[in-house]
Formats: sequence, C-alpha cells, structure tokens
Amino acid sequence: MRTTIQRTLSRYQQTFNAFAPGQKVVAVVGTLGLLLAGFMVFNWASTPDYSPLFSNMSSKDASAVIEKLDADGVPYEISGGGGTVMVPQDQVYSTRIALSGEGLPTSSDGGYSLLDDQGISTSKFQEQTSFKRAMEGELSRTIGAIDGVETAVVHLALPEKQVFADEQDPATASVLVATRAGTTLQANQVQAIVHLIASSIDGLDPAKVTVADSTGQVLSTDDGSGSAGTSSRTQQVDDYQSEMSSRIQQTLDRVLGPGNSTVTVTANLDFDKSVQESKTYTTKEGAKPLSQSTQTEEYNGPGSGNGVGTIGGVVGPDGQMDSPVGGTGADSAYKKESKTSDNAVDTVVETRETAPGGVDTQHIGVVVDTAAARDISTEDLGALIIAAAGIDEGRGDTFEVQSMPFDRTAEEAAAAELKAAAAADKKANMNEAIRNGVLGGIVALMLALAWFKGRKRSKARDQATTYVVEQLRNESAARAAVPVDPPAAVLALESSEQLKAEEIRAELAALVERQPEEVASLLRGWLVQN
Repeated sequence: MRTTIQRTLSRYQQTFNAFAPGQKVVAVVGTLGLLLAGFMVFNWASTPDYSPLFSNMSSKDASAVIEKLDADGVPYEISGGGGTVMVPQDQVYSTRIALSGEGLPTSSDGGYSLLDDQGISTSKFQEQTSFKRAMEGELSRTIGAIDGVETAVVHLALPEKQVFADEQDPATASVLVATRAGTTLQANQVQAIVHLIASSIDGLDPAKVTVADSTGQVLSTDDGSGSAGTSSRTQQVDDYQSEMSSRIQQTLDRVLGPGNSTVTVTANLDFDKSVQESKTYTTKEGAKPLSQSTQTEEYNGPGSGNGVGTIGGVVGPDGQMDSPVGGTGADSAYKKESKTSDNAVDTVVETRETAPGGVDTQHIGVVVDTAAARDISTEDLGALIIAAAGIDEGRGDTFEVQSMPFDRTAEEAAAAELKAAAAADKKANMNEAIRNGVLGGIVALMLALAWFKGRKRSKARDQATTYVVEQLRNESAARAAVPVDPPAAVLALESSEQLKAEEIRAELAALVERQPEEVASLLRGWLVQN
C-alpha cells in the first residue's frame, strides 16, 4: 500500500515537473480553487438551518433564554431586534420543551395567564384591572399574527356598567401597530384590526376603535360606515378620480393614439348617510268593503212665526234678542242620510338607506392634440366621453373637450436621450464582445503553444529514452556473444557490477524522465566528440 502511494505521488511529481511554468501556475491556481470551492460547499452543507425558538420576547426573557442555551451548549442566533432567538431546526421542539420545564420564558406580556394567580382575597378593582390587561395582551398577540405587523399594543377603556342608568358610557379602544421595514398596512388589514377589536369586546362599536402606526398617523376613521376599507374621504375621492381618468384615457388612446390626449376629472362625492321612509296606500278596484253602515235622519214639523207665545229673532252684540223683521208660519221638513264604508286598504312601507360615497357631481376636462384630431370632431369625442363616463347633466355634471397643439419638446428630448443610451449600450456590448474575443483568442493561443511545447518535450524524451535503451541493449548483446566460463569470483564480481549497472540504468531512466532535453543535448555532445 505504501509503495503504491509513493509510486502514485512520484508519478504526479514527475508529471508536474514536466509542465511548463505557465502550466504549473494554472495547475496550482486550479487546485487551490477546487480546494476553496470544496471547503465552501462543505461549510454550507455542515451549517444547520435555524428556526425561531421564541419570538417577541422581552429583554429579560431573551437574556434568560440565551444564558440557558449557553449553559446547555445549544447553538443559537439572535434576530428581530433581540426579541427572537433561533436554534437549529432539528432542536427547536426539544429545546422549547426543556426551557418550558425550566419555566422560561418567565415573564408574560399579558393574556389570560394573568388570571391564573388570582386568589380569594382579590378585590373587585383588581379583578377588573387584571381582566382588562388579559384582554389587551390577547388582542395584541392576535393583531401581531397579521402579516406585516411587527408588534402591537392595545389599550382598552371599559367603563363600569351602571345598573340604574338609562345610558351607559361607551367602551373605546386604541391600537398602536409597528410594521416591518418596508411594509405598509392596507386598508382591508386596518379594517380587519378594527373589527377584531370590536368583536372581542362586548358592546364596543367599531367607530370607537382608533388604529395608529408607529409614525403617529391615524389609519382608521371614526365614521363607523363599515365601508370597504377605512381610508379617508380624500383617498376615496382620489381613487374614484383616478379610476374615471384611466377609463376615459384608455378610450381616447384607442381612438387618438397614446400621448395625444390628456384627461382631468374632478368629482364631488356625497358622504352623507340618509334614510328615506315612504308609506303608500292602495286598494283593488271593485273590492267589496269590509263593513258598511247607513244613517238616515228625517224631520217634519211647523216652521218659526210671530204668533203669541213665540219668540224669534237674532241675538245682537249686546246680548239682546232683536225682533225679526218678518216671519212665516209655514211647516218645514228635511231629510239627512249618511253612509260609511270600511274598505280593505293595502299599506306599503318602504325604507331606503343611502350609503355614503355616492357621486354628487363630476366635472371632466379633455384636451386633445390638434395634429392627431384633424379628422375627428370634438362633438364626437364629447359624445364618446358622455357614454364612457356616464355624464348626467341633470345632476350637474359638466364636460369640456378642447383641441390644442401639444408641446413635444420634453418627449423629443427623452427620445433623444433614450436613443443615445441605446447606442451607448450597443457600443459597450460590442466592445465587451471584442474584448472577450481577444482574451479568448489569447488564452487559446497560450494553450496551443503549451500543447505544442509539451508535445515537443515528450518527443525529445521518447527519442532520448529510445537511444539510451538501444545503447544498453547493444552492450548487453556484445557481452553475451563472448562464450567465457569465468570463475566464481568473477561471476560474483560481474553480478555485483550488473546490479550496479541496473541501478545506473534506473537512475538514467529517471534522469531521462525528469530532464529529457538536457539528457538529449548531453548525448548529442558525446556523439559529436566520438
């Protein structure tokens, strides 16, 4: 085994010595590069994958956990601003169980665990305070599970319920969220936080929940509309104007081409919430009444006159009875008849609630390039805009279409800069291709020269080896041709000389392998001298 290793190393050494200086440098650099790559691959493969052990810990808990991991010899990494400890993935559960047995993490940021240590002597105020802290902790954990939220702090204001009061003070809540770097909460995420808080607290109105970020910006609104998203009214107006502008611009771009028109939309949205109630009574024609009654009154008797015992006249302003100017004693008669019918009436009560955010009025202004709209009339474009935007002139909507020449100076300058940049990139790519081609040619030429030189050295080595072997073979044949029976001492001497000759042959063969050109030059010198 040892002889095989030595022979292999000797062969590698001889092969390396046969290289040209440039080939030796390339071989050494390549070997070092392979060793470095192998070391990096081994280091990457041997590095364990880390997973979070505990997250969002306090500084006290993180210090205790790290101290325990150091004592147990468990490798770890710290991330998340010092609040997250990571260990190798295959040791997460075992380490977590071991630390839990040690009572780590010890402190608690709230949650229902606060209610575990209450005793019999706990006062009502302490009980309510502990309950509020527990709810705040649980809600903070729930909000912290939303994507993009790093930490969350919840404060609750839960007034004590009064038994004999007609109106109770409303419960309120405030939420402070800190997002990860480069992350912004979307409107639907803010709405989810608001409704999570409102649904977790009994009697809490979503309008009484305030959400703010770490920069002090209020993310929620207090209108309580429950609309899609809690963005401000300005944001809703901007979204509507952008959508309408994009819709009209796409239509104009299809007609006039991109860059030949511009659209401006100003919208007034109605954010008032209104409720309208109406009651309508209807009855079917020809329907029979539910109930019907008829009353008849008839009188026949003498009329008023001036006879004895008869008083007549009109009461004056002084309360005295004026005597009638004249009278008659004719009989009087009258007849009165009334009819009442109760018909079946259908009653329809309709209640309509108008949601905020409706369009009150919108005003659209469009400017088109004169050069692009030569064959198109502004009236046709106006009709197109009315159809595309839903203009209602009765509501107060207005639109205006004007044809004006556009200033193309900025566009031409930008096109020239883009063209120059494209030309510069093309030239740089061409120069890089030429440089790479030249370098490749130089490398190929060097490899070819090294190959030819190695081939020349190999040919010279073969010639020298062949010449030496032939000379030695001729000497051996000449000695074998003389039939002499030498004595034993002479045979021993010849045997010793033969061993020395074989050693010399081995040394010569090794010398020829190591320095073929020098040996060939030496042999040529000897031949010239002979």
